[in-house]
Amino acid sequence: MLDVAVIEEPAAAEASLDPMRARLLAALAEPGSAAMLAARLGLPRQKVNYHLKELERHGLVELAEERRKGNMTERVYRATAASYVISPAALAALTSVSPDPSRSPDQLSARWLLALGARLVQEVGSLLTGAARARQRVASFGIDARVRFASAADRAAFAEELSRAVADLVGRYHDESAPQGREHRLVVGLHQIPTTPPGPPSPDVPDTPDADSPTPQEN
Repeated sequence: MLDVAVIEEPAAAEASLDPMRARLLAALAEPGSAAMLAARLGLPRQKVNYHLKELERHGLVELAEERRKGNMTERVYRATAASYVISPAALAALTSVSPDPSRSPDQLSARWLLALGARLVQEVGSLLTGAARARQRVASFGIDARVRFASAADRAAFAEELSRAVADLVGRYHDESAPQGREHRLVVGLHQIPTTPPGPPSPDVPDTPDADSPTPQEN
């Protein structure tokens, strides 16, 4: 079972968004048969069987084992991943809408940051799919850090310093003329961590062009 799988096919995305199939996917973090799932979720076995076949058809669940029970064979399924992420490419095919950061690039906009994140999921998901077919690994690198600012002024200073550092680093390593070079995308984002339950952002972090400082994004 993969830790996370990216759903790129529109039909698979549609299947995963069905409420009952979503419940089955969650339940199949532990292998189970149609009879076991029906008892666990309080659903008719025939209906569970139908949805399991659809999930298997789209590669969201797989056969874990077959057990003989008397003169019958019990099929035990498991989810193909612990969690799933739907690629914006799949949703675009369903809704004709795809996030595009180039439409209105604005470092101060949380919506632009969201579009960058959507593009990240789409591109990395495509890389993972291709790498899986070729039985290769994807060369990538990520940093996840938390920082607690004492004031908006500190946050502004941090954003300014980070922007300069990233621009300097990119300038030193970027080689436009490298014949065998491969282009990589670097995205840096800064956002508040949502509270629980979700609430509005604090007043000193507006999502408008007149924010106190730019938030570093892509360089």
